[in-house]
Amino acid sequence: MEDRSSGAGAALGPEPVQGTGSGAGVGLGDAHQAALRSIARVVDETATPTPPNEARRGIAGLLRRGPALVVTGAGVSTGSGIPDYRGPQGSLRRHRPMTYQEFRNDREASHRYWARSFVGWRLMNRAAPNVVHYALAELEQEGMVGGVVTQNVDGLHARAGSRNLVALHGDLSSVACLVCGHVEDRNSFDRRLRDANPGYLESVSLDPSLVNPDGDVELSSEWVDRFRMVGCFVCGSTLLKPDVVYFGEPVPVERKERARSMLEDCSSVLVAGSSLAVMSGLRIILDGLRQGKPLAVVNGGPGRADTRATYLWRSEVEPAFLQLLDELDV
Repeated sequence: MEDRSSGAGAALGPEPVQGTGSGAGVGLGDAHQAALRSIARVVDETATPTPPNEARRGIAGLLRRGPALVVTGAGVSTGSGIPDYRGPQGSLRRHRPMTYQEFRNDREASHRYWARSFVGWRLMNRAAPNVVHYALAELEQEGMVGGVVTQNVDGLHARAGSRNLVALHGDLSSVACLVCGHVEDRNSFDRRLRDANPGYLESVSLDPSLVNPDGDVELSSEWVDRFRMVGCFVCGSTLLKPDVVYFGEPVPVERKERARSMLEDCSSVLVAGSSLAVMSGLRIILDGLRQGKPLAVVNGGPGRADTRATYLWRSEVEPAFLQLLDELDV
């Protein structure tokens, strides 16, 4: 089973940190339990970082020698105002994401998610690429980056111009019906929600600090109850889900195969802004190590592959990439 990234994350409605959340009882199965373990995983510091100047020069050298596959996580998008999950101020400190099994089997949970996401989508839809997104697109044009595999679902790499790109966990820009399979553009879906909930957005006071990396927000039960959901444009079902991979849900095979193909065409692997806390991202790194490709990590906190990295740069991603661009004279 694949599980979801710790990055800017698939669209997952918040559940209380203290408990297992609505619907998290008997009958949700092994995938749900595995997802809960993945969500709760704590990544500790296990390696001594490379001195910053040495890390900068070493990573620049890897990029010059041939294209690197870059695996990105939440730390790449924090500069765009999108919070992370597992950082010091990460959203996991105040809520637990619901699993696919909860979303699929608990109608109250999915309704609660959509009320919160309807409000939070304002911020996510306004987010713009930052210097890291643009730097990776430019390094791709220069032939130093062979491709990007992102665990984030914010769509910012594509907007910045990355071409050889795999959004491992999907993109929040579309909504899928779990009954008939119809996929609708998120902006179209949002317009239908606005029509069904006149005055709702204008009445809710949005605190940007409470927006989660998956685009939803903390809302009181009063506002959740007032929210009116719309149905699938084709079949009318209200069992709709952001077209992204949830905890407890498999990554589509074609995305995994494309990521493997990109890895084969690259000479090294660079992790940017991810703890690799879940297997879907970590597996790519392990495959690269088995192929003898050097690994570099740029991240503000500890990660699961740190002990295997040739260069471990303990830094926030944006300032590190600004220094890398200077080092590369790009």
